This record gives sequence, structure tokens and C-alpha cells, in this order.
Amino acid sequence: MPELDPLYLSALAAQIGSLSAFLGGFAATYLGTLLALGQKGRAAGWAIGAAVLASVAFIVTVVASTLLVAAYDEHAPAFVRDVLPLATVRVLMSLGFVTGLYALLASLACSGWPRSRRTGWTTSIVAGIGMLLVTWLLVQFR
Repeated sequence: MPELDPLYLSALAAQIGSLSAFLGGFAATYLGTLLALGQKGRAAGWAIGAAVLASVAFIVTVVASTLLVAAYDEHAPAFVRDVLPLATVRVLMSLGFVTGLYALLASLACSGWPRSRRTGWTTSIVAGIGMLLVTWLLVQFR
């Protein structure tokens, strides 16, 4: 990984952490709704599984981003940076965020199928467009 300025990393981690906290809360609420509906079938199972994956991935991202913000703070004791494997934490934050985004979109894609074929196609197409746009944005950011 290229060396990035600690202030930039801290600001980026804070932004990703905030967004992940919001999206993780949404994914968990959405999961609760899916479970409460009690729908059966393969599509419902996939939607629930993807929502669980999104929730967990966003939780990992929030924890990793919090650790990075703490480690890169100008007042952080030196041992904090030395004890944390910062490169690994950065990778976990990035992978958790990307995994959470795709899992949440996949869950949304699957969510319409238990209702009807038409709704299933609609949710799948819209979520698929979202996945393509997220992929394009992430490729541009690399």
C-alpha cells in the first residue's frame, strides 16, 4: 500500500466509519424486517443471508475505522501505533466496507422475489445498476 498522510487517513477512516455505521444500522433494521415477515423460500433466505453479511461487514468496518482514527490522532501515544497492525486494519476497513456495500445491494436485489416475479426483476435490475455504479466508482478511486 502506498504511504498516505496520517491526517488524510484519519479523515477518510472517519468518513467511512460514519457511513458504515449508518448503513450497518440500516442493514440490521432491514434484516429485522425480513426476519419478522417470516417469508419462506430460497430468495428470502438469500436476502436474509446477504443482510446478515452486510450488517457484520459494516460492524467490522466501524471498529477498524475507529481504531485507525485513534491511531492516527496527533495526540495518540506512540505505543498505540506500534501495537496495532495498521496496514491490516486498513485492509479490514476497506474489505468490510466493500463487502457491506455489495451484500446490502445483493440483499435488496433478492428482496422482491418472494413477493412476485415482476417485483423480483425490478429489485434485481435496480440493485444491479447500483452494483455497476459502485464498481465504476471504486475502480475510479483506486
